[in-house]
Amino acid sequence: MKTLYSISITLSLFLTAAVGFAQTNPKPNINGVILDENKKPADYVTVVLFKAADSTVVKTAFTDPNGTFGFNIPAKGSYFYKASNMGYKTLKSKTIILTEDNQKVDFGTAQLVATAQNLKEVNVAITKPLIERKMDKVVMNVSNSAIMTGSTALEVLQKAPGVTVDQNDKISMMGKQGVLIQLDGKQTYMSSADVANLLRNMQSSEIESIELITNPSSKYDASGNSGIINIKTKKNRNGGTNGSLTGTAGYGKNFRGNTGLNLNHRTQKLNLFGNYNYGRNVRENQIDIDRIANGTPDTYFMQTGGSLRKQQNNNFKAGLDYFIDKNNTIGVLVNGYFNHGTEASVNNTLIGPSFQKVDTLLISNTLQTNKYNNLSYNLNYKSVLDTAGSEISADVDYSRYSGNDGSNYDNDYLFPNGERIRPIVYTRNNTPSIIDIKAFKVDYNVSLSKTVKLEAGVKSSWVKTDNDLQAEEFVNNTWRNDVHRSNQFIYDENVNAAYTNLNKQFKNTSVQIGLRLEQTNSKGNLITNNTVVERSYWDFFPTLFVQQTLSKNNQLGFSYSRRIDRPSYDALNPFVYYLDQFTYSKGNPFLNPQYTNNLELSYTLMQKYMLSVGYSRVNDVIMEVLLPDTAQKALYQTNANLAKNISYNANLNIPVQVTKWWQMNNNLNVFYLSFQAPDLAGKELKTGKTSFQFKTQQTFTIMSGFTAELNGSYESPLDYGTFSIRPRYSIDAGLSKALFNKKASLKFALSDVFNTYKTNLSSILSGLTYQVRQKNESQVARISFTYRFGKNEIKPARRRSTGTEAEQGRMKN
Repeated sequence: MKTLYSISITLSLFLTAAVGFAQTNPKPNINGVILDENKKPADYVTVVLFKAADSTVVKTAFTDPNGTFGFNIPAKGSYFYKASNMGYKTLKSKTIILTEDNQKVDFGTAQLVATAQNLKEVNVAITKPLIERKMDKVVMNVSNSAIMTGSTALEVLQKAPGVTVDQNDKISMMGKQGVLIQLDGKQTYMSSADVANLLRNMQSSEIESIELITNPSSKYDASGNSGIINIKTKKNRNGGTNGSLTGTAGYGKNFRGNTGLNLNHRTQKLNLFGNYNYGRNVRENQIDIDRIANGTPDTYFMQTGGSLRKQQNNNFKAGLDYFIDKNNTIGVLVNGYFNHGTEASVNNTLIGPSFQKVDTLLISNTLQTNKYNNLSYNLNYKSVLDTAGSEISADVDYSRYSGNDGSNYDNDYLFPNGERIRPIVYTRNNTPSIIDIKAFKVDYNVSLSKTVKLEAGVKSSWVKTDNDLQAEEFVNNTWRNDVHRSNQFIYDENVNAAYTNLNKQFKNTSVQIGLRLEQTNSKGNLITNNTVVERSYWDFFPTLFVQQTLSKNNQLGFSYSRRIDRPSYDALNPFVYYLDQFTYSKGNPFLNPQYTNNLELSYTLMQKYMLSVGYSRVNDVIMEVLLPDTAQKALYQTNANLAKNISYNANLNIPVQVTKWWQMNNNLNVFYLSFQAPDLAGKELKTGKTSFQFKTQQTFTIMSGFTAELNGSYESPLDYGTFSIRPRYSIDAGLSKALFNKKASLKFALSDVFNTYKTNLSSILSGLTYQVRQKNESQVARISFTYRFGKNEIKPARRRSTGTEAEQGRMKN
């Protein structure tokens, strides 16, 4: 810990010195004020300063909440500026002259003029495509899509290019699991199961866009071997007081619906915002498992099951930004959810010496209840230190998650003629859990020159999970503790990090090198068995990015990064959860972290066509596996460290403007995956297979304000870990109509039009035979209505930077 303290002190001194250096920079000697059409200060207006002699760009600045801007220009000469903002005509100033005797000049006050276009025309002009390809990420714009309406965030992710969500809600990107999920750039710190539950309860109406970042820089947390998915929620950008109201109804085999209210109030010094969403979701799931348990003789199991899940969700967000002065802003944010639901399932298992002969029948009935609550708090401060863009920001975050899962099981053993073999076995579980999350972060960036930028920062996070499995069995008409299954597991994790990035811009080349240092301290305590697994380790994560401009329409890029994935909390939790006597899952507290080296080469043509080719190697890869329990003739699911995973991938994105009324975006992802494990349940695992995913999005403009969408996806056969997965495919369709002069919209969507999306998988591991067929309720029709009210001036709100937010437009933590 002394070493950690020394690093923290050194970095603190560095940041303090850097801030002092930035604050001693000369004050602006060229100033001015920009007003809007109502003669009020116009903030976040882009102001570009030009040399009058040859119209070359000198510097760029933004106006502050007071409408003021400034430049520090030591060179004498003649200058003018151009000011631009969405919804206004470009404003050109008069020319001013700097001389040796006159080194301080004020442009005075200028007023913007609104364009002749009305709001309806402006909205049409700024409509974004569904898929945007940017230099460091792919962006899927959810808010404009008719097909996405009424979907959950988990269902929306399924439609993103290169992303898949499997039958257990595991998220993969470019064929690889281990994705780090962020909300508004903020790490969730939750287990994969809790993240899936969070996304399942979030509605598409809350989402603005989804960013897919395959190879992040050192400013990002080093976790996430296949990259980062950042889900950006909607932030109202209108001035004055405004908001929107949304309602959605859907039906597949069951009804589902949600409604939400979004409010925003913005003044010169203050921005208040908040939203609330309520959702009710009912869905069915069907699963069939055929398997053979090796023995003398072999035993055959044919399991058929179905479940009905009912969920009610209450999600909310509230916050404010206070603009202290033109350079300093402080903000607070509170968000959370209160969700509860039930899941009833019935599983019938036929057991015998062959699939044709049955000698035993097991009927399992399960009723699960769940309740999840979460409250998160963020305090944020940001200071702009000079006109060159130097700034420092600090975030303090606290989140508390509490959940309670309860399950009641009835297991009935029968002969084929229906006679009971033994009395019904009744068991039940209650699993209260608490997760406490604390995080602190400071980021600093400074322009050392016109072509060199330095970024640095520190971050610490503390996570504590407490899971208490209270298992009971019903014996002699009395519930009593099941000592074989009851247990309490407490996990503590502290990660301390420091990073630096140096970016150098040459004539046609941009180079960024970075290094991130992370110290991890973890302790897993299985209290009932007095089993403690404690670790403390240091890691270095270098990054390198090179961008080469070959010509106006041709760019090359190269990136390298080293990353880590620590085991998720649910994977470490050693609890045993039974579906029935012959099917269960359990955790593995002895999992090691996995390490990944990523290489990527990209080519961009005409700023819209992009090809990327990547390679990665993962050591000690953490993998979900299905393994046999030979003693119980059971099949169980757990996580294990395989020796390595090597992958190659190529991703091609091609947008096409077919006609004026027909646009399409096509994405092809081809990848080769191989896995090796010398000893997995006594067997050697060695696989390798090439697979591909293809997704196409078609948008049709029927008439002004009336559009249609048609999306299709196909996933070829895939070998992943111990699973062989068969092809999956689906088609979605949607319509969207603007109403009431664009103040309202009506959307209709039908997901999985032909009800084809399902998951079929089998075992790759020799000596283990099973077939799993799973079908979720994927064919759902939805209709959604949104009404927007309040002032319509388009005025961008401050983009928040929360505790672990990814920097937008640059590479961020």
